[in-house]
Amino acid sequence: MKRVETNLATLVEKDGTDKLPTGLLNTGVTPLEIAEIILDGLDMKPLQQIEPKAACHCTEERLFRAVRLLPKEEVDDILKKEEQIEARCQFCGKVYRMGPDEVAERFANAQGDPSKDSDMNL
Repeated sequence: MKRVETNLATLVEKDGTDKLPTGLLNTGVTPLEIAEIILDGLDMKPLQQIEPKAACHCTEERLFRAVRLLPKEEVDDILKKEEQIEARCQFCGKVYRMGPDEVAERFANAQGDPSKDSDMNL
């Protein structure tokens, strides 16, 4: 345990900020390199490394699921005022639009409870 404490002190010195490990990451040190510093001398062997990717899973079905959670009167009011339902994914920025005919058709064919993931095949 003393070894890890010494390694952590080394990490704090290398970081040089009060927001560890932000300073190291901002200078290009990778999470693996940070782990190597902390576990130095403990025979660390990385088992698996993955490259994180931003992936969005938005779909028209998810939009319609959200629409189904609204009261029917509110949906009708939006369609009357806007002539369509429009939503933008806050993650990827993709815009989805549904006209009154598509909304009516989707409501007619809707199954399951939109408030339950298990009913929505997600």
